[in-house]
Amino acid sequence: MISSAADRSVEDHQSLVRNLQRADAFPHAAADIACIETHISSVVLAGDFAYKLKKPLDLGFLDFSTLEKRRAACVEELRLNRRTAPELYLDVVAITGSVEAPRIGGEGEAIEYAVRMRRFAQSALLGEALDKGALPPDLLDRLARHVADFHAAAAVAAPGEGFGDVQAVHGPVRQNFEQLRARVDDDALLDQAARAERWSEAQFVELQPVFERRLAEGRVRECHGDLHLGNLILLDGEPRLFDGIEFSAGLRWIDVAADVAFLVMDLQRRGRPDLAARFLNAWLERSGDYDSLRVMRYYLAYRAMVRAKIAAIRLGQLDGEARAACLEECRGYVALAVAQAAAARPFLAIASGVSGSGKTSQSQGLVEARGVIRVRADVERKRLFGLAPEASSAAVAGGIYGAEASRRTYARLAELAAGAILAGWPALVDATFLHRTQRATFADLARRLQVPFVLFAFDAPEATLRARVAARMAQGGDASEADVAVLEVQLAQREPLAGDELEVALAVDTAAPVSWPALLPALDALLERGAVAFGHSGGGL
Repeated sequence: MISSAADRSVEDHQSLVRNLQRADAFPHAAADIACIETHISSVVLAGDFAYKLKKPLDLGFLDFSTLEKRRAACVEELRLNRRTAPELYLDVVAITGSVEAPRIGGEGEAIEYAVRMRRFAQSALLGEALDKGALPPDLLDRLARHVADFHAAAAVAAPGEGFGDVQAVHGPVRQNFEQLRARVDDDALLDQAARAERWSEAQFVELQPVFERRLAEGRVRECHGDLHLGNLILLDGEPRLFDGIEFSAGLRWIDVAADVAFLVMDLQRRGRPDLAARFLNAWLERSGDYDSLRVMRYYLAYRAMVRAKIAAIRLGQLDGEARAACLEECRGYVALAVAQAAAARPFLAIASGVSGSGKTSQSQGLVEARGVIRVRADVERKRLFGLAPEASSAAVAGGIYGAEASRRTYARLAELAAGAILAGWPALVDATFLHRTQRATFADLARRLQVPFVLFAFDAPEATLRARVAARMAQGGDASEADVAVLEVQLAQREPLAGDELEVALAVDTAAPVSWPALLPALDALLERGAVAFGHSGGGL
């Protein structure tokens, strides 16, 4: 019998977990006892509760090798996860008795510790919902708002504290490759990993000033650290984060972009780049952190290699078909890291049209189909005045819709679009663009950036436009504040497309839902023509 866990072996841990799976180990009704294993924890499910035990491991990036370290990790896990899911995380409990006859709570010396949680059905996990085809796309919008609001409230790292500086950023990146090499003997996989490593090293050199600036600007915060679909749950109909990283301050005190990149990567790896683009756009819109696009692909590759490393660690615990499947999973993540170096060629598009023409709702299909970064005038105009997208501007002295406010808004849209393009992303600017001079400004911007330019002309019958605007105002909660009177002014003032505009324009009739599969070939033709004009080959995408 082992009464001290200071040097507990993995085998002892397995025996303890096995013996906990008995009803008499719990001080409450313990129906449907089961156990879920991860590479670093064991979760014993019993009745209405779940007990999460740390495995006695020292993997370099975490150290659970002693009882005290495991207890401290449990306490930290409770603190961190109660920020987002206090209903799930209840307390830390001692396990007493012996390995052969353990007891949750009870009298005597603690032989182990566990985080006590509310039990939930595995079907509540967003990863499970996606696998079953039961994850509504609009849930990603709500999730993005939840994540952005969580980041906004999180503690901020200051320069000099050791978090978010260039060494802290790139150290874990290098560690992923080192630990993968130590655990994998597949030459082809290692060659691919070496490609990803060379690209990551080159990106690190180029992006060092950006990392330093983002730290100084407060973008490094106490984040979740492990933000993938397996750590997201639906509670009372709303998506929530749980199971954040407790074992390493350095892995959670990170750039918010690194946090977001994990979920974007996870959706890409699961074959849903459309949902990845939707989530990323919704998070950018809510947070306003379009500057994160400069470092996003670096972090996407990093997150893919995190999962590759975890798969490599699991290889040593498996054999036979299970090991072969795990090796294939590792290959997939490494391939995704390599793919970040082959980004799509950027372009600049504008979504023009009066209020109610469907610029936002109907361009969503393009965002998801081609990974376009969309910036919206309705949102950015309000952000310039310190307003949330859904907030009313009625209390702003002088209003936010005058000529000077509009000039500032279009200038900001141009700045954000240029930043996205220079970071290697295609950009779509969503605004009315009633006047030729406004449209010409963005065509000129595309020429200066040497990227193709496309003008989407969104429209619908005027009766439809009026009905949509009236319904939107009655419902409320939208960033647009245009009513029917504003629409009438727009209809009277809009200037038709003419001259060179017609050569780069695509009409988008939104009287019915837009079929982007039908429109994309015409878009690709325009992008190809624009790419050739700038001496590029291979098209615009």
